[in-house]
Amino acid sequence: MTTEPTDRSLPGARLGDQHLRRLVVGEGLAAVVDALFLVWLTLYVLELSEPGIATGLVLVAVALPRAALLLPAGVLVDRLGPARVAATACWLRVAVLLALGALVAFTSPSVTTVALLAGVLGAADAAYFPAALALIPAVVLTAKLSRVNALVQGAESGGDLVGPAVAAGAIAAVGFDVTLGVIAATAALAAIALSPLIRVLRRGEDTRGDAGPDTIDREQLSSVRALGAGLRYAWHEPLVRGMLAAVALINITVVGPVLVGGAVLADQRLGGAGSLGVVLSGFGAGSLVGSFIAGWRPPARRGWTVVGGVAAIGGGVAGLAAVTHVVAATAVVSVVGVGSASLGVVIVATLQERVPKQLRGRVLSLVVLATVAFDPFSYVIAGVLLPYGTTTLFLVCGGAVLACAGLVAANPAIRALR
Repeated sequence: MTTEPTDRSLPGARLGDQHLRRLVVGEGLAAVVDALFLVWLTLYVLELSEPGIATGLVLVAVALPRAALLLPAGVLVDRLGPARVAATACWLRVAVLLALGALVAFTSPSVTTVALLAGVLGAADAAYFPAALALIPAVVLTAKLSRVNALVQGAESGGDLVGPAVAAGAIAAVGFDVTLGVIAATAALAAIALSPLIRVLRRGEDTRGDAGPDTIDREQLSSVRALGAGLRYAWHEPLVRGMLAAVALINITVVGPVLVGGAVLADQRLGGAGSLGVVLSGFGAGSLVGSFIAGWRPPARRGWTVVGGVAAIGGGVAGLAAVTHVVAATAVVSVVGVGSASLGVVIVATLQERVPKQLRGRVLSLVVLATVAFDPFSYVIAGVLLPYGTTTLFLVCGGAVLACAGLVAANPAIRALR
């Protein structure tokens, strides 16, 4: 096992090359589709039924298969190659969106039917996310990894920032069916952009005479053993283990407090629940800034950038305990966004660079799992601490993240990262 930089599949790739443009456009459009569809789905279910358990059922139907299938999907990425899995997942998204669009346009689907189709989309997401991350280092030179990750993450942050307004405005103007058709067309463009990369990467492997992505330590492993090999690698590599632990802890201690606690804070101190949207827009704007700073000016000392990113998140969450005005809250949350985005770019680019190619899909699926799997626990933590007041909630959770920054700084593998 090694943490040294690995070779690139396309040694001649440059940021302006046609294949790289396909990668950035395809993954950027896919990120925008995610943001738009989640808003569309929430509003459509609210249209079908009263607010309450039905909305939660559909959102859980997306989240459960996504979380449950992420690790097996990582094995699939390493066996079949990231381009094939990413493109196939994109086309599956298109098929489900078209099927859902036909039901919306010509019938009155039940909440259960919508939930089932949403579950299939969740399964497609589970395959797409690690494949998309593993596809970037297969196409991009090491020196460009941070920049390309910043572009893709910037598209995701931009979608989160403007997606709610765009989706809601489109639904009001042209209706649910036409809006979903536009989302499906955007998903198709993403699939069209990414599909040619299957042939390109296969041709590159044939030229070099690679044994293939599913050959690990000179033997074909079963799916269970292959998954175990990925988990053992992540556990025994201090750099990978430390980064995954930091991402998981941040997810547990930030998501619920910011969303749930932020709503209470807005209602109690910031002039009403409507101000929450303004505050969260600060996170989106900060994420855009953080992505492009980390991408266009990659830090010379990446380890200390990781420490600083974790500390910025913790300081921002703790700072929410003291805010009394919407402008101050927006500014503080934007600091959280800057830290989160810069941290994401550095961590993902580092793992793409240093994890061996044959293990990339599995390790990156762990990164996605650490990002999305702990949301329920985060909401529970917020619910347990909220009775003691928002000040206690933000100070405890922000303090936990700041303590995590200290632990990250104490990790020699991360601290020495260049």
